[in-house]
Amino acid sequence: MVNVQETIASVRGFRVAGVHAGLKKDNALDFALIRSRNDCKTAGVFTTNKVKAAPVLLNMERITKNPEKIRAVAINTVSANACTGWQGMDNARKTSDMVAEQLEIATEQVLVMSTGVIGTHLPMDKITKGVELSVEHLGHDWGATAAAMMTTDTRPKFASVKVMTAHGEYTIAGVVKGAGMIAPNMATMLSVIVTDADLTLEQTQTALKTANTQSYNQIVVDGDTSTNDMVVLMANGMSTTAIESDYDMETFQNALNALTQYLAQAVVRDGEGVTKFVTLDIQGADSDESAQKIGHTIAASILTKSAFYGNDPNWGRIVAAAGRADVPFEPAQTSLWITTGEEIFEEDYGLLIFKSGTPTDYEEANALEIMADDSIYITLNCGIGDGKATIWTCDISHDYISINADYRS
Repeated sequence: MVNVQETIASVRGFRVAGVHAGLKKDNALDFALIRSRNDCKTAGVFTTNKVKAAPVLLNMERITKNPEKIRAVAINTVSANACTGWQGMDNARKTSDMVAEQLEIATEQVLVMSTGVIGTHLPMDKITKGVELSVEHLGHDWGATAAAMMTTDTRPKFASVKVMTAHGEYTIAGVVKGAGMIAPNMATMLSVIVTDADLTLEQTQTALKTANTQSYNQIVVDGDTSTNDMVVLMANGMSTTAIESDYDMETFQNALNALTQYLAQAVVRDGEGVTKFVTLDIQGADSDESAQKIGHTIAASILTKSAFYGNDPNWGRIVAAAGRADVPFEPAQTSLWITTGEEIFEEDYGLLIFKSGTPTDYEEANALEIMADDSIYITLNCGIGDGKATIWTCDISHDYISINADYRS
């Protein structure tokens, strides 16, 4: 059992900062910097949206060309620097140039992340201030760093795992921002994960890809994939604890999976206007890929999300969404259960409300009571194979519309 801590004390060789550069009003933190004293083996996963922001394009280039030398990540809010043409790319490079100069490293060792409104240029005077202040305030305040990444988030999201091994210990820590435009397609928000474990580049790449598949790619808030989505893993090796054996790698992977799942679920819990956390346990599909498609279709359905918000045990909307996922699906072989909470024990799936193509003779009052809980666990067994997937999602409320209706104003 991996013990994920809701805090980050320190990670050897890493310093961080979150400052107010004037991007946001009311002195809110709005610019973050994460720096490693040593070169980092770095892997990244990026949005598959064909509309990619300038920082995404720049980071993809740098991680491809320079994956063993990355030292820093600078993150700004308010402006996504997406759909900003040549000037947007120039501003992204200028941001990294300033960070590199302040830290006395090469500009190719700096990654940049942006979040905010699409189509707006970076206010470079404020970005300059953010770089200078963040370098000045580098320390161990990961909470301020996570807060400085927030847009419509209501709270900073960060966590860590300390791993003890027979030949040493290491820490994995991560920050994430995200509340809207959350749907799986490689990555679904901005997240930086750091570790002082001594990984090879191949281990870093494999570990992030595996963890991302089981965490960030398994959440849905609203079904939209952003232009700026990216997750990076940086390993600086400063614990000197190497990942040498298959057992070591399995231990690291389990710890990373637990951390990223915690952070991914934190995004759903903090989703725009969210009132319910919903776990979708898809079983019995013809393949894992089909199970994922079914789960994602249900999770992104406005009808099902509205039913969750209204405490409505509307099995018809769930089954109908599964049926349009464009994968093999036989309603006559399908069963659907609902219960409260975030996990089940000993295959006690709760109240069976649909079986063999028709609703069961369940008590509506019992179903309504379950759906009124703020955590709901839904099990859908397709009955045609061994494919399975777990998706974490939420309801959609009036507040979601309000938040997004005036996002730019």
